[in-house]
Amino acid sequence: MEISAAGRLEVRITTADVGKRVSVRCLSEPRVAGEKFTDTVGVLTSWTDGVLLITRKSGESVRVAQSALVAGKVVPPAPARRRGPAASYEELARVAARAWRPVESERLGEWELRAAAGFTRRANSVLPLGDPGLPLDEALTAVRRWYGERGLPAYVQTATGAEGTQELLCAELERRGWAREVTAELWIGGLAPVADLAEGTGVVLSREADEAWLSRYQRKGVSEVALRVLGAGPSVWFATVPGADGPAAIGRCVVDGRWASFAAVEVDPAQRRRGLGTAVMAALARRALEEGASAAWLQVETDNAGARALYAGMGFAAHHAYHHYREPAKAGTGR
Repeated sequence: MEISAAGRLEVRITTADVGKRVSVRCLSEPRVAGEKFTDTVGVLTSWTDGVLLITRKSGESVRVAQSALVAGKVVPPAPARRRGPAASYEELARVAARAWRPVESERLGEWELRAAAGFTRRANSVLPLGDPGLPLDEALTAVRRWYGERGLPAYVQTATGAEGTQELLCAELERRGWAREVTAELWIGGLAPVADLAEGTGVVLSREADEAWLSRYQRKGVSEVALRVLGAGPSVWFATVPGADGPAAIGRCVVDGRWASFAAVEVDPAQRRRGLGTAVMAALARRALEEGASAAWLQVETDNAGARALYAGMGFAAHHAYHHYREPAKAGTGR
């Protein structure tokens, strides 16, 4: 907190600091027992009518009454990671988008509208990297119209928690009634350590997802559209560990320049805790290293404690959180 020469806490932020990362201290509400102050760090996304809205790294929005402020200051961006690859949000967002391509896309300024007949939110949402070329309300109207023409709900994918992410856009969407339905995190790490985790013997690599691979994939009844999404990307590899009654484990990797992504790493419940998932990732990592990659990324749900512990042990760490905001329901339609 900012402390004056006289030793007093000071509020050194104003409405001109909207959009900057801040740290504030405020008096706790009377019902909060045993705590006099509450500290909040995040991006100041608005300051109107005596209320500050601060978006934390997780995407959570915190409202702070101006009258309760006892200290506040602008703080520099979060320090760079001390291990693993360095990466900007925009670089990772574009790499992640190329690894999970839609069947159809269209530009709205610097936004990309993506559709794939409803197969996953990632392939059926707007990627808003930059200026849509229209005022926000007009852009969102165009987005809703585009998805409505395809019989799909409109989603906007946003990110928080890193330099250059979209806390301000998140706040604007929430003010307009868009509902955040899903939050996950993108984690990054070095690729070589993953390749060294296991021998990967018994893992079969292929350029296509065959019937055996699809039988283990968690999304049953995969359509032709889904197959197109799964097979698209700069350099796609599918891994399978054969078993007596179908694959014991599977995985998918997309190599894109220095990056390799891991997805769809799934293990037969009866075969878990035998290191098969690690073997799949190690085999895919070695192939990615052969193609010139050096860094890795993956996506993990925020409430998947088991996966988070596993990936942390492999040297991965969270880079940013990402969210999918769904359009407000239309009156009388339930959509």
